[in-house]
Amino acid sequence: MRSIGEMGRDSGLGVSALRFYDRTGVLVPARVDPVTGYRWYGPEQLGEARLLARLRRAGMPLADIRLVLAGWSGGDTGLVPRLLDGHLRRLESGLADARAEFSTVRALLAHEETPMTTTARLTLPAEEIAAALDAVRYAAGSDPELPMLGGVHFDIEGEDLHVVATDRYRMAIARTTTSGHGGERLQVTVPSPLVDAMRALLTDGSAHLTVDGDRVELETQGHQLAGRGLGEPFPDYRRLIRLPEGRRIPLDVPALREALTGAEGVCVLVLTDTVTVGDDQSAGERVGVNPEFLLDALTADHLLLEYVGPKAPLVVLNPDDGDAFSLLMPVSLTP
Repeated sequence: MRSIGEMGRDSGLGVSALRFYDRTGVLVPARVDPVTGYRWYGPEQLGEARLLARLRRAGMPLADIRLVLAGWSGGDTGLVPRLLDGHLRRLESGLADARAEFSTVRALLAHEETPMTTTARLTLPAEEIAAALDAVRYAAGSDPELPMLGGVHFDIEGEDLHVVATDRYRMAIARTTTSGHGGERLQVTVPSPLVDAMRALLTDGSAHLTVDGDRVELETQGHQLAGRGLGEPFPDYRRLIRLPEGRRIPLDVPALREALTGAEGVCVLVLTDTVTVGDDQSAGERVGVNPEFLLDALTADHLLLEYVGPKAPLVVLNPDDGDAFSLLMPVSLTP
C-alpha cells in the first residue's frame, strides 16, 4: 500500500490532485483510515494514476478519462482507442483553429506603427538604481522562445524611471527618481547580462544613464559600460497591473520563508487574518503558489499580501516603499 505522498511521488500527480480525484470519484483510494483520514492506495492503482496523469497532461476532459479508466480496468479493447482517437482529433482541430487566429493576429500587429525613439541622459543616485534593480532582477525571464522578456525593462517618463521584469508567471516593479530628462516617455529593455554588469558598477555617488534608441550606456565612479537593448517590444506592463483593490493581509515573512524553503510542487496558502502554508480547508481562502517564486518576492521583513481573487495575481507590497512591489500568478488547485 502507498500513502498519498508516495502515490503522488511515484505517479506524477500532486497530493492536491489526488485529493481532488478522490472527491470526484475518478481515483478513489483502496483504503481510508477511519481515525486519521489518511488515504492508502493499492499496488494496482499506481498504473491507473500514471495513466490519469498522462491523460490530464494531454488535456483530456475528466468525463472521458473516467471512461478510459473504466474501459482499461475492464479489459474493453474497443472503447479506449476510440476515446483516445476522438480526443486527438479535437486537439488537432483546435490547433488548426488557433493557427488561423494567430495568422490574423500577426497581420493586425504588423500594421502597428513603430514608436519614435529619442535620446535621454539621466542622473540618479547609484544606490537607488542599484536597489531598484535588486528588487526586480529575479523576475526576468530566461525562456529562449520569449527573448523580449530576457532582461529588465527601463521605462523613462518625466523625472521617473521604472524598472520592470517578468517571466509571465511573476512580475516585479520598482521606481526611482531621476534628473536631466523630464521629457516624453522612452523605453528600452536591457538584456540580463548587461543588467548584471551595470549592477556591479553601482556602489555609491551618482550614476549617469544614457538611452539612445536601443543603445544603453552607464557611467559611474569613472567607469563606463555600454550595450544594446533587446530590440523587441516589451509587454504593456501598466495594463497588467491595473487590478481592483483587494484585501491586504500582513505577512509573517520569517515564518513564510521557513515554511517555503525546500518546498516542492505547489504550496497552498491559507488566507485568514494572516497567511500560513498548509492545506486547511476549514477556514479562509486557499490559493496555490510556486514556493520558489514567492520566496523570491519576500525581499523585506515587513510586507503585505494583497488578495483580489482566486484567479487574479497576488500582490506582495512593501508598506515602507510604495514604489516597489511584486505580482505573482496563482497556481490552480483544481487539476
